[in-house]
Amino acid sequence: MKIVQIDTTNRRHVRLFLDLPFRLYHSTPQWVPPLDMDARRMLDRRHAFYEHSDAAFFLANHDDRPVGRLAAIDNRNYNDFNHERTAFFYLFECGDDRAAAQALFEAAFDWARSRKLAQMVGPKGFTALDGMGLLVKGFEHRPAFGIPYNPSYYAALIEAAGFETVNDVVSGYMNPRMPFPQKIHEVAAMVQRRRGLHIARFKSRGELRQAVRLLHQMYNDALPGTSGNTPLTDADVKALADQFVWFADPKLIKIVMKGDEPVGFTLAYPDISAAVQRTRGRLFPFGWIDILLELRRTRWVNVNGAGIVEKYRGLGGTALLFSEMRKSVVEGGFEHADIVQVGVDNEKMQRELRDLGIAFYKTHRLYRRAL
Repeated sequence: MKIVQIDTTNRRHVRLFLDLPFRLYHSTPQWVPPLDMDARRMLDRRHAFYEHSDAAFFLANHDDRPVGRLAAIDNRNYNDFNHERTAFFYLFECGDDRAAAQALFEAAFDWARSRKLAQMVGPKGFTALDGMGLLVKGFEHRPAFGIPYNPSYYAALIEAAGFETVNDVVSGYMNPRMPFPQKIHEVAAMVQRRRGLHIARFKSRGELRQAVRLLHQMYNDALPGTSGNTPLTDADVKALADQFVWFADPKLIKIVMKGDEPVGFTLAYPDISAAVQRTRGRLFPFGWIDILLELRRTRWVNVNGAGIVEKYRGLGGTALLFSEMRKSVVEGGFEHADIVQVGVDNEKMQRELRDLGIAFYKTHRLYRRAL
């Protein structure tokens, strides 16, 4: 067994790192590859992330054949904001080989210790759009686009390397044909009238870029006094917009406004997983055509975020978010909806979603290990 820290300027090294999951999942119909351009961008030192932070990428080779891989991340913005010394791991893929997994993690531990980091948490990625956690429930289901999928044996490999559970996040299924309480729409309308709120909607991708700027402002304004988050830089936001806007449907992005101030949002996007599977994540030369067609024909939608500033949460603001979420799904003509990655520590949100008939059917787990 040999562990190699890859040279991200070496095309062969990058290709070996990126190709490994295609071998591991060749007979797994649920797996959805990442978009090739997004996967490559994470290893490209021109990525906005590397303006403030760093990462290392490791391959485990057996008889000169890659059998596992791992990324170790030093997010300095995260550590500065949270007053921590935390490393993250991400992009873990490995055969059912405890020795290979252990060797990968030991290399990542050494890299993190050399940077005076005190613990490792993961799986967690580079940006706010990267799905997090290890799948531990729901292996029979295809993941929502951008959300991790992995074999069931990964948990044993990670726990054998000394990791313990930090938190779980769950994803739920919404059937748009199920009855939805009319009372919620009525409360939402009342809240808008009484609180002077309105819903900003968007018609074009150019307008969506403006929405990303509004979300940037609201996200960073909400961070003081919180932990476990990272302020977004202007470069981060531009990179997120470039990654997100091209496959989003403007009608599915809504921002709750108080005058000119954003105070809440719902984010949803058509699920293009079927086309990404067919194209193996490649946009060129013709994959982008299949993916653009999938944006129009898919009957799945992913609800990938909803939130409202604290002072409106107990005043009917949550009903407003649920109302707009439901409208997005129904008005878009979708037959299925994934409510993506709600923290299990958010008991109130989970309870309210269950009351709406949403069944939580996938669980992802975050792990931590002291270094």
